[in-house]
Amino acid sequence: MKTRINLAFLKSFFSRARGRPFGAWQIELTTRCPLRCRMCIRSASPSWHHADMDIERFRALAPYFRNVESAVLEGWGETLLYPHLVEAVRIVKEAGTAAGFVTSGWGLDANRSAELVEAGLDFMGFSVAGATPAMHDAVRINSSLDAVLAAVEEVRRAKTDRKVLTPSLHFVFLMVRDNYADSVPLIDLAGKNGIDTVLLINLVHVADAWQDRQRMFVCSGEADESVLVEANARAVELGVKLRRASLSACDIAVCEENPLRNLCISVSGEVTPCVFLCPPVPSPFKRIYCGTEVFVPRVSFGNIFEEPFEVIWNDPRYVAFRDVFSQREKSFREMYAALMSDSNRFAALRRHAPPPPPEPCRTCHKMLGV
Repeated sequence: MKTRINLAFLKSFFSRARGRPFGAWQIELTTRCPLRCRMCIRSASPSWHHADMDIERFRALAPYFRNVESAVLEGWGETLLYPHLVEAVRIVKEAGTAAGFVTSGWGLDANRSAELVEAGLDFMGFSVAGATPAMHDAVRINSSLDAVLAAVEEVRRAKTDRKVLTPSLHFVFLMVRDNYADSVPLIDLAGKNGIDTVLLINLVHVADAWQDRQRMFVCSGEADESVLVEANARAVELGVKLRRASLSACDIAVCEENPLRNLCISVSGEVTPCVFLCPPVPSPFKRIYCGTEVFVPRVSFGNIFEEPFEVIWNDPRYVAFRDVFSQREKSFREMYAALMSDSNRFAALRRHAPPPPPEPCRTCHKMLGV
């Protein structure tokens, strides 16, 4: 199915910076959301668990933040709905850890913007689904592009008033067939609204037939990325940083979520390698992987509110899960080294495939490098 090897990803292993033991902990503060986005997993999940994390439980995580570079305060809900968000940011910042999240901008007014800026928020992404209100509003149901841009302006004003540079602001644009052409004018929209970074991402968790038809990436062969090339050229012209996902599948050692250094904590405290393995729905949950419907059990290696994190991290099941990725990483390192020096050895190494990803990851589009 996969036809290419991501050598740029391989090369990154040789230059990856190391600071604290963990790169990022994604912490789900709430699973509540007022939107009804067409690309959300909730479209196929009528039994959704609505909950907020108790702030005292969140406070119990504080000692761990000293070992984490970034706390991403989001999950399957809208972070701005969390009533203790400002306090949560302050708790993270007290550990010297970066804090941020992606949001729809729901209800973000001048007062809340000022509080988040004063709390020391480091980064804030705004989800947009089109360069025009007509497109955005049609895909992100119950969201308004005008309201998103107004929220951006409130944060920018709060930063200016306090003469600070953070939080950095970026757009997160989930590409689907309906809005793909807007990838280029989106760069202009970013420039006009003081956004210096744009992320173009894929619809990874496909949960229904509409989403499967709408995903932009292909599972085999080469996709037409001419629009992305044009978007990149426009970004260079305007001085906007652009990070774009590939639309063509390739072999990668470890997915972008990187469970070797990152993890996710669900709203109830379940520790899982990534947010895509523990949605707030009954287990097993449905995925459509490259056009085929599969059911995957939710993955948790323990509850951090019920046992020490060290016990969870060293659970033999969790260790075995990570070891698979470590072995894959080692195999890809060897291939990259051989590619640079010995083509015959590279060919031989390619014939001996690395171990497959852990079972629940084998039907995740993240493992296609998209």
